[in-house]
Amino acid sequence: MQAMRALLLTTIGLLVAQAASGTERVTLPQPFSMAYYESWEEIPVALGSATRLAMTPDHVDVQVLGFVKPDLVYPGGLDLTETGLQAPVPGPVLADAVRALKARAPAMKVLLAVGGSGYVDGWRRYDPRALARLVTDLGLDGVDLDYEPAKPDCQTAEARRGPTVVCRTDLTWSRLIADTRAVLPRPMMLSIPGWSTGAYGSGAFQTEPPGGPYTGSMLWLGRDREAAAAVDLVAIMAYAAGPSYDPERAFAAYRAIWDGPLALGLIVPPDPTGQPVPPIDAIRDLAARLKDQEQAGVMVYGMLGTPPSGPSAATPSGGMMLRAVCEGFGRDGCDAVLP
Repeated sequence: MQAMRALLLTTIGLLVAQAASGTERVTLPQPFSMAYYESWEEIPVALGSATRLAMTPDHVDVQVLGFVKPDLVYPGGLDLTETGLQAPVPGPVLADAVRALKARAPAMKVLLAVGGSGYVDGWRRYDPRALARLVTDLGLDGVDLDYEPAKPDCQTAEARRGPTVVCRTDLTWSRLIADTRAVLPRPMMLSIPGWSTGAYGSGAFQTEPPGGPYTGSMLWLGRDREAAAAVDLVAIMAYAAGPSYDPERAFAAYRAIWDGPLALGLIVPPDPTGQPVPPIDAIRDLAARLKDQEQAGVMVYGMLGTPPSGPSAATPSGGMMLRAVCEGFGRDGCDAVLP
């Protein structure tokens, strides 16, 4: 009887949180692929249809344009000067590129990333209204809320003498998500990145290596139902965590606290911490393993990236990685590549 009561309360809580966040989560293909587009790697052209963005392979399901500043200044008119977006094309050309891409691949979700490792500061002056204006003017489908705090200030379960990790940034995440959803309600999409070790530090994953200050920094996903219900997708930054890190173990840890769309992230080599980056065959096998898991996907950072030594099967480019993911998923049309 007690177990049934607990299940009922949990169900009611989830329904209340879902109602508070608007409508249900955005539906993605099963499985799905996700890519980050490095705006600074774009080619300076006069036509949106000639951009690399517009030529994104249509087997990519979620494309993320990186990055704008949290404290961007954007009054309107597609003037990107003070947004932080580093594309070497003017705003109207970028908007044309989005239109051309979505005309060719109408099911693809195209998001705008705010923050990232290049814009760690500025979150205290976060301007979601300016962000919403830019998303609307560019014709995008939502945002990737890329809050990467320099210092999450987490307390371990042992230090707290409790069952889980609690971080100073838990409340910040809740506020940022609420502020963003206030101006970009569904059906606009909201994705967030998850730190490599963010779901470790509790339960069966309490002592997983490699440890570090970000361990447990995303466990709020399993506690803050209202904030979690407002999120459509979590992408694990399963890289830059060192040689002892196991990305698929991290995926299992995130799945234990998050039941929505979950992407396992890959980075174009070399990894700055010495963590092995899988070669093409291993990426294809990884995608094949994930395709049978519910609401699972693969994220590649970044789509336009190329290893310093040149692309090869052992050190693939972003485009090669995305093709291998497509093949591992067993899809057609994987031959489409970036120019």
